[in-house]
Amino acid sequence: MNSCIKRVGIILKWQDARVQSIVDDIIPWLRSREVEVFLDQSSVEHCPDTTCIAPPEELVKRVDVVSVFGGDGTLLYAARLIGTSGVPILGINLGSLGFLTEVKLNKMHDAFDVLLSGQYQLEERVLLEVEVLREGRIVGQYLALNDAVINKNALARIIELEVSVNSQPVLLTRADGLIVSTPTGSTAYSLAAGGPILYPILEAFIVAPICTHTLTNRPLVIPDRFTVGICLRRGSDVMLTVDGQVGMPLQQQDCLRIRRAQSTLRLVLPFGNNFFELLREKLRWG
Repeated sequence: MNSCIKRVGIILKWQDARVQSIVDDIIPWLRSREVEVFLDQSSVEHCPDTTCIAPPEELVKRVDVVSVFGGDGTLLYAARLIGTSGVPILGINLGSLGFLTEVKLNKMHDAFDVLLSGQYQLEERVLLEVEVLREGRIVGQYLALNDAVINKNALARIIELEVSVNSQPVLLTRADGLIVSTPTGSTAYSLAAGGPILYPILEAFIVAPICTHTLTNRPLVIPDRFTVGICLRRGSDVMLTVDGQVGMPLQQQDCLRIRRAQSTLRLVLPFGNNFFELLREKLRWG
């Protein structure tokens, strides 16, 4: 039996046309079960007068669980807010290709029934800790649920990256970029770059070049207890992007240090793990 849920935070993909009807439905439903509800401040125009509104950073501190209504992008946004706090996430899918927001909208009430009963399953997902070093100083720090991506601008020339694992040289590649992915992110950009699909709770990372100049540079799977080092040896107009949402421009000779974060993200699976069912449905495997 999991801990009792009394306070639920809701984060919505407010651009979705269904948001108003969802708010009008689920908030009274939760409140009738004596659950206190908090909404992300960006959804204020959709909220009943009686609903508690909180700035995103405060919302996470006040709740027992965060429910995300949207696609994987909305859940990645929520994961960034949650950071190292350990608050679990329940994803309700309003998109089409989502692997993270597993619960379909028509199963929303069933999922919350399971959540409030305490009979839900929690699954721990690995996070990446990403540090950017410039002349030996840390100038950027990020947490990633899916991936950290180094890539060039569409009009920039091929870049040269030096990759090491646990300080051992592995690869000097000329490519459009490089992806370091968690198992959770293996069905995202890494998959499009030719990387393998990993079961979400495997203790591994993927290092995948993007459009490499040398065809023998293939995606590499390594234990997640290893540290990946990446240095930009040649190239301009290069970006680091974390989970497709945040990041920073890189300068020549900047280096990245990427390793498993000490904290994890906890996903609520109200109906158990159905990863293979998701693969069959989302990738149309029949």
